[in-house]
Amino acid sequence: MSLRYEGGELVKAATRGDGSEGEDVTANVRTLKDVPEKLEGRNVPDVCEVRGEVYMTKKAFLKLNERQKSAGEAVFANPRNSAAGSLRQKDPSITASRPLGFFAYAWGAMTNVPESTQVGMLHWFERCGFKINPLTKRCHSISDLLKFYHNIEERRAKLDYDIDGVVYKVDRLAWQERLGSVSDAPRWAIAHKFPAEQAMTVLRDIEIQVGRTGSFTPVGKLEPVGVGGVIVQNVTLHNEDYIKGIGNKGEVLREGRDIRIGDTVVIQRAGDVIPQVVDVVLEKRPKSAKEYQFPKKCPCPLHTDVVRGETAAGEEESRARCTGEFACPYQKIEHLKLFVSRRAFDIDGLGEKQLQYFFDEGFVKEPADIFTLEKRNSKLKLEEIEGYGETSVRNLFGAIESRRKIALERFVYALGMRHVGETTALALARGYGSWDVFHDACLKVARGNEEAIAEMDALDQIGDTVIKSIADYFGESHNRRIVERLTGEVEIVDAEKPKSNSAVAGKTVVFTGSLEKMTRDEAKATAERLGAKVSGSVSKKTDLVVAGPGAGSKLAEANKHGVHVLTEDEWLKLIGE
Repeated sequence: MSLRYEGGELVKAATRGDGSEGEDVTANVRTLKDVPEKLEGRNVPDVCEVRGEVYMTKKAFLKLNERQKSAGEAVFANPRNSAAGSLRQKDPSITASRPLGFFAYAWGAMTNVPESTQVGMLHWFERCGFKINPLTKRCHSISDLLKFYHNIEERRAKLDYDIDGVVYKVDRLAWQERLGSVSDAPRWAIAHKFPAEQAMTVLRDIEIQVGRTGSFTPVGKLEPVGVGGVIVQNVTLHNEDYIKGIGNKGEVLREGRDIRIGDTVVIQRAGDVIPQVVDVVLEKRPKSAKEYQFPKKCPCPLHTDVVRGETAAGEEESRARCTGEFACPYQKIEHLKLFVSRRAFDIDGLGEKQLQYFFDEGFVKEPADIFTLEKRNSKLKLEEIEGYGETSVRNLFGAIESRRKIALERFVYALGMRHVGETTALALARGYGSWDVFHDACLKVARGNEEAIAEMDALDQIGDTVIKSIADYFGESHNRRIVERLTGEVEIVDAEKPKSNSAVAGKTVVFTGSLEKMTRDEAKATAERLGAKVSGSVSKKTDLVVAGPGAGSKLAEANKHGVHVLTEDEWLKLIGE
């Protein structure tokens, strides 16, 4: 939960969502006793964003379910789901009737930070009227951290709320800033998870799911069993080798025991989230159990071949893939599901069930079709379909219309190119700035233009595997037509320009050689914080090269292209540190 205070008054409450956009739950949060309407402490910043977690205790959860039973209403599966559902109620009075608590533990936007340490900030939250977790402790050594971890592990079962581990944070805020972050994860904090809870059940069947890139994922269908407060019925079996008892690097798993339909298996929720099989109980294996034969043909109507390709290192992939590409209906629908997902276009009211129906009926076969639904509705008549009505159809069209404008990084991610996830899409968006520039570069890369390939390769976090994937995607005429039709329906917003007015904002920087006053990661984090783009190689488009002792080929390339070269001290002087 993120709580924004202005002038000390609560003005907005939102769920974390995807990290940049969440749900507005202000009216509901105002009903929580643990969330003050006005901050009580001194030194309250004009803008103060407090972050923390809404939770429900186990005791309160049991009482709530008793009330639900007595009222003849559905009971909840676990406190976590109950807390999330309670917070998202349309009627705030329902939220007010639910026993929800809030722990404050972090912050976002602040016009000034009133304390210099993490612990100091927690106590400042407490003085402002928030509850903080009483188990929090400042430690002074690795042994202290591990002692604390084991102590909490022993007390875990007796706590009145569910936890899956502890988090270690660097206490000094100046050190946190210096350490910086990578992607969306801070370098100054790390989670230490508890061992996953396990349970035993019977594997009834194995089904194959075909992903948007054609990858085959075997899914085990289980006799339902409770693990960590959740009923588990499906479990990932990863790939063909995993079923046989072989790891991704050829290592032996489960002492070589394979997994067969009918086996009694030991499962656990990895990180208390994703269920997986960790062992097979051979003593309980029935005589009818047979070795599982991985399919050689795709289950789609085309029955295309299934192959295992090569990784960027030239090794055989662990995953098998359907060779049908976009001709395979399974891959088409998975691409569409990604397209409307929360971290892509995030179209409200167009979930998997509705999308599957529209796909099966031929209403939506590619992304652009989503944006022409309203135009075609005089023939489709969606409001006459069972489960729909004039209001729901109007709301759907409104949700689609509201997503015609989309950020560049979301659009790139939504295209569903293999190996281009959220982090890579963001790196590409920041590297090229606009759709026109990026699109032009992709077409050149697909044609094998060496300069365009070198320019893309120079971007931080972009390598041969991603470049090949982009080249394959834009090298296919079918994909290009899909993209052209889509860009005719939407507006793609350029990547955010660096807000910093520093001397290096917007410049491309390369670090080479040994840095003596900071690590390479620290230097990169500082440069990015100041609005610079950090590249891994030098080209004529590089603005600055920071060279330490031992600089070699990159320094030579800088001299060749006439790029301005700085020593580490000159760099620190330039950025004012």
